[in-house]
Amino acid sequence: MGGLQQGFILTRRHFERQGKTYLEFWLSTAQGPYKMTTDAQQSVFFVAQTDTQTVQDLLNHHGIVVQIESLSLRTFEHAPVSAVYFASIAHFYRARDIIKDAHIALYEYDIRLSERFLMERFVYGSAAFTGRIVNHKQPVKYQQLTHAKLKPTDYTPQLALLSLDIECSLEGELYSIGLSSEEFKKVIMIGDKQGDEDWIEWVADEASLLTQTVASIGDFDPDIIIGWNIVNFDFRVLVTRANLHNIKLNLGRDQSDVVFRDGRNDSNQAFISIAGRLVIDGIDSLKTATYQFDNFTLEHVAMSLFGEGKDSDDVDNRVAAITHDFHHNKIKLAKYNLQDCVLVERIFEHTKLIDYLVFRSQITGLELDRMGGSVAAFINLYLPKLHRAGYVSPNRPHDGGLASPGGYVMDSRPGLYNNVLVLDFKSLYPSIIRTFKIDPMGLIEGLADPDKAIPGFRGAAFSRDKHFLPDIIASLWQQRDQAKKNLDSARSQAIKIIMNSFYGVLGSGGCPFYDTRLASSITLRGHEIMQTTAGWIEALGYKVIYGDTDSTFVWLENIQTAQQAKQIGLDLQKLINQRWQHKLKHELQLECFLEIEFETLFSTFLMPTIRGSEMGSKKRYAGIKCKENGESELVFKGLETVRSDWTPMAKSFQTTLYQMVFDKQDVSAFLKDTIDSIRQGRNDEALVYRKRLRQRLDQYTKNVPPHVKAARLADENNQRLGKPLRYQHKGWIHYVITIDGPQPAEYVTSPLDYEHYIEKQIKPIAEGILPFINLSFEQMTSKQMGLF
Repeated sequence: MGGLQQGFILTRRHFERQGKTYLEFWLSTAQGPYKMTTDAQQSVFFVAQTDTQTVQDLLNHHGIVVQIESLSLRTFEHAPVSAVYFASIAHFYRARDIIKDAHIALYEYDIRLSERFLMERFVYGSAAFTGRIVNHKQPVKYQQLTHAKLKPTDYTPQLALLSLDIECSLEGELYSIGLSSEEFKKVIMIGDKQGDEDWIEWVADEASLLTQTVASIGDFDPDIIIGWNIVNFDFRVLVTRANLHNIKLNLGRDQSDVVFRDGRNDSNQAFISIAGRLVIDGIDSLKTATYQFDNFTLEHVAMSLFGEGKDSDDVDNRVAAITHDFHHNKIKLAKYNLQDCVLVERIFEHTKLIDYLVFRSQITGLELDRMGGSVAAFINLYLPKLHRAGYVSPNRPHDGGLASPGGYVMDSRPGLYNNVLVLDFKSLYPSIIRTFKIDPMGLIEGLADPDKAIPGFRGAAFSRDKHFLPDIIASLWQQRDQAKKNLDSARSQAIKIIMNSFYGVLGSGGCPFYDTRLASSITLRGHEIMQTTAGWIEALGYKVIYGDTDSTFVWLENIQTAQQAKQIGLDLQKLINQRWQHKLKHELQLECFLEIEFETLFSTFLMPTIRGSEMGSKKRYAGIKCKENGESELVFKGLETVRSDWTPMAKSFQTTLYQMVFDKQDVSAFLKDTIDSIRQGRNDEALVYRKRLRQRLDQYTKNVPPHVKAARLADENNQRLGKPLRYQHKGWIHYVITIDGPQPAEYVTSPLDYEHYIEKQIKPIAEGILPFINLSFEQMTSKQMGLF
């Protein structure tokens, strides 16, 4: 047996051999990649002990060999269970379907064998391992172990990344493939050699391009292949073209072929598996790490993050240019191809995406390429502890569960204010879970002895000492504080997202621990906390003008200076925290983990009305934020300037108008000039709408909004001109409103309807703020309107 070593889990899978099931793990280690196979493993699910004999007879009838053992574990209904073990994973899946068809309750039948193996050993991301070394007859780039055993450890991997990007025709015919890392740059190009660039490798045809790409990736031997829409586009094309030429994409570290499949419910979602390597998409990873951009084109994201990208995301023109360069300027195409690879590398480096995904894996056990996965992360963390406490997991609700109350949102008091404080509860929902001991098992134990329990909402009661989630949160909280202290933004962000996901998980019908009493005891407790806090503030003589989930907006009506306002903010922070500590200690005998912070001072603040109403708006405001360095910042929340479906003209107009109003400048001339400029056609390029098609084009039947009409017009023109159809399967459309209705930006045949833009874009923005300075859009523009 080899000695104990450490590594990070890259890929995992199960396989069956001679009726037995084994697990295979690939790990990245300081000594290079390791492939390891466990001893034979048994798959398991649980049934109530009262159903044991029925299950045994049913499976015997179908010739399925099982081992059934009575256990001391119970369901959440306190019924004892038996474990049903299978040596063959094929028998496990068949038995699961047979028993479900017989309407017998199964428990934990949907947990993958590899996930159960790791979580029950508390192995998350990194692992210490040992096993029997396999000596290969021929040289290989990896070590192999059998009889592998894994246990938890702390290990931070140094992962080798390779960025991949393909260039091809609209029909998917490959032209070139770019590969890039810190120490490795190559473009493999079809064609006769041109120039002296040693980073271009010339090949004769598409089949040679594919085989040489496989060889180059094998030579570099990356742990992770990164790209932009890399699974759904690049690898989809590669797999399709390889199948056409009957070529195996044996990119696995053991020379195995890639496994590519489409998602079950969404043809636009695809999955890829490569033994010992991960394929990670930049777009999905950024979304998982909660980055937000107006659009996720490579150029836009690169430009937003570090001011570098390409000028156009016009697919038609770009593909036409790529095809032209392939036939007439291959070196230019190669540089373009490589630039895409490098931009993806820089985005990953700039955002520390791999660090984020590694830390997330080490905390939750999620695979590095698993996007989303909040429920799976919760199960990985919670289930092993639950088993040791004597319970099996409940099942997901069949009906998807009832909706739980949302976060607290107070009716706002519209107005234009000076000196508004924002007081935020730090991680409100995690702190509620931690303070009030909200926990799935804690609910079951609390209901068994409600007199000693902590009261929740909707009939909930929580055990004071039998729970896991509050302690999981406490541990994560401590790790996040340490990450902040170490300026480790990737780890801090990973922990924040995980902690904040717990409420959503408990309120999700896709989670086996869903119970409306759990989610309601979080959100309704949040309502109570926010309302009580607002009451305390108003009793001190200040006015609360708005509250939203965890934020309270306080108007300091008679305060004149920013210094005074900030001191009041700090005083309120201290007072409210002391009051909550005292209240919870004396009323519920609980230690308080609620913590409010004075977060922001707005020197000027607008709380608008709902359009066409005098009622205050919700989740929409703007103001001048006082920064710690003495500078100020114009902030918009929920208004037109932060929405992707408003025109650039509207966003620019709103920013300037609000800044002028906040600075107490006369806006009359600006408003007139804006309207004149629109009518005279000086801003046509800024009057383009951009909107997402969220369904296939043929699915819009009852209501056909303007962007859909524009998309249909565009594809009618594309078809007439012999171009590929662009808008049939979702995507984004750029369009304008003309006197003949909506038209796609690439096929505008009529004059723009300038009155539409004034009425639908300029006027609503102006009317959102002008009444607060006693001005009327209609009055200010009526004379001007009369001139036309």
